[in-house]
Amino acid sequence: MTSSAVRSASRNEEGAVSAVIVLAFATDPMTRWSLGEAQTYLAVMPDLIRAFGAAAYDSDSAYVSDDFGGAALWLPPGVEPDIETLGHLIRKNADPAIMPDVDAIFEAMERYHPKVPHWYLPLIGADPARQGQGIGSALMRHALARCDREGVAAYLESSNPRNIPLYQRHGFEVLGTIQIGSSPVLTPMLRPPQPATS
Repeated sequence: MTSSAVRSASRNEEGAVSAVIVLAFATDPMTRWSLGEAQTYLAVMPDLIRAFGAAAYDSDSAYVSDDFGGAALWLPPGVEPDIETLGHLIRKNADPAIMPDVDAIFEAMERYHPKVPHWYLPLIGADPARQGQGIGSALMRHALARCDREGVAAYLESSNPRNIPLYQRHGFEVLGTIQIGSSPVLTPMLRPPQPATS
């Protein structure tokens, strides 16, 4: 395991950040359930990333490891993903047969979303060639230190069961599970505000 420095990415680095996340989600169960064909996934995923997390650049909360081995897009309290664009992209590109399930998943996600102020993590990932090197943990520590300084909760939905232990090590608690029809399981997780460490 190597140590990774983490910093905020600028808007002009959005392409590089998106490329890392596209690679990281190439085998993600929920993402590939909704975008099953490789060509469709590669064409559409950058737009989905933008709709989910581009607002992070306005809050200096688009984080990257110093060598772009991993990235995370965090949205601050009160800032939401572009749900309208997300819905349009999925309706246009997913198998029409799963659309009722997709709609039900978005409704369930909304029910789990905390009503208290919180930082929301829609996307985090490491380049598959760099996974297992501690990049995800470094990204989490960097962002959660900011949450703790601000005394604010953190929230995410894990779309891959393999990642749940990582999130639990960083203080996230499972709130429940979302599974509709043929979909994989999505796991909403909340990390309550924690005292900032000096």
